[in-house]
Amino acid sequence: MNAQELEKTARSLVPEGKGILAADESFGTIGKRFEAVGVESSEESRRDYRELLFTTPRIGDYLAGVILFDETIRQEASDGRLLTEILKEQGVIPGIKVDGGAKEMALSPGEKLTEGLDGLRERLGEYRELGARFAKWRAVITIGDGIPTQNCIDANAFVLARYAAACQEQDIVPIVEPEVLIDGDHSIEQCDEVTERTLRATFARIFEAGVYLKGMLLKPNMVISGKDAPEQAGVEEVARRTVENLSRSVPTAVPGVVFLSGGQSDKQATAHLNAMNKLYPNLPWELSFSYARALQDLPMKTWKGDAGNAEVAQQAFYHRLKMNGAARYGSYSEEMEEAA
Repeated sequence: MNAQELEKTARSLVPEGKGILAADESFGTIGKRFEAVGVESSEESRRDYRELLFTTPRIGDYLAGVILFDETIRQEASDGRLLTEILKEQGVIPGIKVDGGAKEMALSPGEKLTEGLDGLRERLGEYRELGARFAKWRAVITIGDGIPTQNCIDANAFVLARYAAACQEQDIVPIVEPEVLIDGDHSIEQCDEVTERTLRATFARIFEAGVYLKGMLLKPNMVISGKDAPEQAGVEEVARRTVENLSRSVPTAVPGVVFLSGGQSDKQATAHLNAMNKLYPNLPWELSFSYARALQDLPMKTWKGDAGNAEVAQQAFYHRLKMNGAARYGSYSEEMEEAA
């Protein structure tokens, strides 16, 4: 493990004003999103869409890294260049999703455990040769009747720690993603409590595994009301609860926290990130973004599989990047949306 290289890469992923794009949707996930906008999911259409995103002019202004899917890290663009090379030319670091997906947890109804540790060492070695300098692993924690159980939280924390250690062995920065889902009618207080339990368990296992804290990033959910909750917390409450939760749970040695959007609208995710950076300007970690839908929703709906819509879709994508770049400084406002 090259600790100096890991720390340098981790910090390169969270510079001021920049974040990470999660373009690592599985075949099933991107298939559903394509279907919603009338696009058939094929190797060619997936390539065309991601090429559209990656060739958007000046994305390096606001993107430090992109998380890729196994198919994408091997793909060539229409002009024969590797998609990873296009990213590098834009000044963007390629990363890779390495988990095998969240599967039903044995003897624990309603809960899931992420699989994929088998063969991980070999896959990480190959991905590094293909250009990946960081990786991502997502664990899923559901709030519901009698769940999450501590057993589920602990099992996912153990797997996240093993993954992180395997990454660092290959000099790949691990992004650790323990996601407490927004699905449900739970209150923000419930989300707060479950998020803290999850983060504390995750870092306990990370310590035990010997993971180098300065060479990793955390990708958590925001502390937010369930999407079906009758009472929805405001932007400032989400910001305060999220940062205070992190302050109780996350070691200061971790260079950055790159939030997932987790089902929030694009503008909502931007507003929450902005409020955190505005209210808390001197935190020990960078507060950044690693969004998928909150960056891609409008560009995908604009594109609709039609090359004639590519330029307008790229403009929509760049705009969302710019808005979140401003949120990194706490300088975003709704008026900026109208000025686009």
